[in-house]
Amino acid sequence: MLTLSLLRHAKSSWSDARLRDFERPLNERGESAAPRMAAFMARRGLLPDLVLCSPAVRARQTLRLMLPYFEKAPRVAYDDALYLASPGMLLKLIRTAAAPVRHTMVVGHDPGLHMLAVELAGSGCGNDLEALAQKLPTAGLAVIAFHAGAWAEVHRGDGRLKLLMTPKRLP
Repeated sequence: MLTLSLLRHAKSSWSDARLRDFERPLNERGESAAPRMAAFMARRGLLPDLVLCSPAVRARQTLRLMLPYFEKAPRVAYDDALYLASPGMLLKLIRTAAAPVRHTMVVGHDPGLHMLAVELAGSGCGNDLEALAQKLPTAGLAVIAFHAGAWAEVHRGDGRLKLLMTPKRLP
């Protein structure tokens, strides 16, 4: 079984209009949400072997705030193709993960990340599927399981949404 965690970057700041979108940092709310989500993941044993992260400032900051909560440091790969990537590009990058990686996490952006989560989750709890169809908020986490033996075998609709968590729903 393979596990895919799709995490939208935490809330970013729009306060400096001079910054390009790629350069926008996290705001205070984002700086608070990222470690809270990481602590939740750690408590639930959702610890990735590999993290594919957008190189945008807000995505890198999100991941940097999360890494201290992971018992074992995952391998991290920053890829320019993840910045504002389409669902198809995201899936292509995910499919490149190789054994022994069993849990991959993607830290990325809307709308591509949200669209991919909806496309991959063919089953799961009805309430969570409905909520996911509506939105993947900032610092939102969708965890999808696949009965595939290799990442190259992951296809749209084959996943089961195991968990949808948002900062507002955190215990």
